[in-house]
Amino acid sequence: MARPPQTVLLLAALMVLVTGVVAAVLPQPQLQLRNVAEPDVAADSFYSSFWNDGTAKVKYTNGPQGQYAVDWSGNKGNFVAGKGWNPGGPRAVDYSGTFAPNGNAYLSIYGWTTNPLVEYYIVESYGTHKPCSSPTDDATQKGNVTVDGSMYEIWTKIRKNKPSIQGTATFPQYWSIRTDKRVGGTVHTDDHFKAFVASGLKMGRHSYMIVATEGQDSNGTSSIVVGVAPSST
Repeated sequence: MARPPQTVLLLAALMVLVTGVVAAVLPQPQLQLRNVAEPDVAADSFYSSFWNDGTAKVKYTNGPQGQYAVDWSGNKGNFVAGKGWNPGGPRAVDYSGTFAPNGNAYLSIYGWTTNPLVEYYIVESYGTHKPCSSPTDDATQKGNVTVDGSMYEIWTKIRKNKPSIQGTATFPQYWSIRTDKRVGGTVHTDDHFKAFVASGLKMGRHSYMIVATEGQDSNGTSSIVVGVAPSST
């Protein structure tokens, strides 16, 4: 039996109303905010990363192409900032610029691998504290490697329940620490990775890798250009 036009219109209105109510009560997708490395779409093929523990007072300026600058103060908190590539891995890394910390800070080629989860540093310069040098660091020296015009010390230590690219986790840190500090030059990361492995330190699949400025309870300034070696003059 055909329904009167008024009935059809009433049913249509009820369907629209019910559909609207259902849509209103269904859970809506939530925007997830991350305080970790993000791609730098405005700077050609470079990858930009800025992490702050929430207490460090720091200004990170993301410049064009491989340029970045950091200004930090307050002598509290921890941050890591810089530019590089995602994924990282074996390459000749050119960089130049200035690094002027007051207190504990590092200038390094910094990155992560997964499976296994590893945080690594190829340290080019540092502030008042040499990494892995004090008993509280609880670090173990695994050897040395001579590369890029200097000897680097190979160290490792374990981080327990600390922030990582996979959330809070327990993982090893690998360190290759230059014995004569410099700011600017070429770092052949493959030689350092091979030195880690030769020392019994297993690496996994490369995640991002940056030329990083890190500050810990300190203050200072850093201005770095990734991809540009210092002038011979």
